[in-house]
Amino acid sequence: MPFSLSPAAVWPIVMLLASNVFMTFAWYGHLKHKGSAIWLAIAASWGIAFFEYCLAVPANRIGSAVYTTAQLKTIQEVITLIVFAGFSVFWLGENLTINHVIGFTLIAVGASFIFRA
Repeated sequence: MPFSLSPAAVWPIVMLLASNVFMTFAWYGHLKHKGSAIWLAIAASWGIAFFEYCLAVPANRIGSAVYTTAQLKTIQEVITLIVFAGFSVFWLGENLTINHVIGFTLIAVGASFIFRA
């Protein structure tokens, strides 16, 4: 697949980035507020996840014009790791260790094989 900056190539990445921010908050944001009731965490997470789906579904639909489904999934997973790394540091106040960086990098390197001809 030749490199392309067409809207069908770029917008899915932008939308998947935004959707992953929503999903990361839906799945892990409540960990900063462990004292709240679990039902409240579930309801809030479900509400946040709605916006994730509003971005992820059209991102995949648009992106399927340019990328294979394996490529779309790989893009989403790499974006997830990047978003999660930033989220865990800036929202949860956790440290990002060299082992995390190495592990995430190895996953990204492995993912790059999906895009090889």
